[in-house]
Amino acid sequence: MSGETFEFTGEFLSEVERNMAKYPPERKQSAVLACLFLAQEQNHDNGHYVTEAAMRKISEMLEMPYIRVMEVATFFTQINLKPVGKFHIQLCGTTPCMLRGAEALMEAVKEKYGIGHGQTSEDGTFTLTEVECLGACCNAPMVQINDDFYEDLTPELLVNVLDTLKGGGQPKIGSQIGRVTSEPEGGPTVLLTGPAPQTADAPNAPKAGAGD
Repeated sequence: MSGETFEFTGEFLSEVERNMAKYPPERKQSAVLACLFLAQEQNHDNGHYVTEAAMRKISEMLEMPYIRVMEVATFFTQINLKPVGKFHIQLCGTTPCMLRGAEALMEAVKEKYGIGHGQTSEDGTFTLTEVECLGACCNAPMVQINDDFYEDLTPELLVNVLDTLKGGGQPKIGSQIGRVTSEPEGGPTVLLTGPAPQTADAPNAPKAGAGD
């Protein structure tokens, strides 16, 4: 057992209490995932992961066995159990992304930054994790970097995104080819006329990147 201790503080403690209050006292264990996420966020500047001490504290607060907290923490890839880099690249490897080039994206990151699945670059900038479906199948292949989605990627486009982040810039979030939401590549091909034409210059048309 680790000798470290953990306590929720400030706004994180308030959010933990708010989440626990959503459930009857005998069902407060239902707040375990929210508590894990908040423990990770509180540790954002120190590796952005959930420590053993944090899981034991959650176990105590929710009156549930530590192993059950660990079971939840190890199931969800959103919960990190070891420190990650400044930019956490979660690369979707599920079937739509795999068919559209996810493996090539993985190789591009390995070639440029020398890291594979579960590894962090020597300078601590990037961590690469292959994950299951992130819900942007229509714009595959894609990655989630920290809280943002980058979609319609090629190896070259992904490297450009990563280089921009490393240099302190902010790359365009969403589709990297200008696709609007889930429309076909190159733009819509039907419903181009009528009372609600699906064209980029139509009134109230969604903008590129919106809803990605």
